[in-house]
Amino acid sequence: MEDKKVYENVLNIVCNRYFKLNDIYRDFPDKNARDAELYKHHFEFEADLANYLSDSQIEQVKDGMTYGVVPKTYEAHLEMIPSLSEEEKLQILNWLKEAREFAIDAENAKAKHAWFGKYKGRVNNWLSKRGYNLDVERKAWYKRIEEKKKNK
Repeated sequence: MEDKKVYENVLNIVCNRYFKLNDIYRDFPDKNARDAELYKHHFEFEADLANYLSDSQIEQVKDGMTYGVVPKTYEAHLEMIPSLSEEEKLQILNWLKEAREFAIDAENAKAKHAWFGKYKGRVNNWLSKRGYNLDVERKAWYKRIEEKKKNK
């Protein structure tokens, strides 16, 4: 019974978050006022979830609300560039999570993906400055994928 109650409470928190976002986008057409209102309410969502969920479960909810872009993109970077250092992996993950925080508050799917696009560009520029040739890395990754398919 407790699990069902937790589920219902979490479902209500998520639904109410979407209602709050709809209200903000409807009631605050001015970008600055809207951004201030989004910021004002951003942290209450995670705080409310923390009453019922662990940190890892909160991560799963956030990923669900943003189409799983963080884990998918992070995994793709690890597969594409196996030589990434631990520091580089952490920076990529942190930027993707930062993008997710903005995407959670975005008005629609297109706006959510735009936030991730912005941060993917940041990651790619940063990796290029660190000496990675992303075209070469991507081609080698595609080749590994094709070889894996052949060996199945």
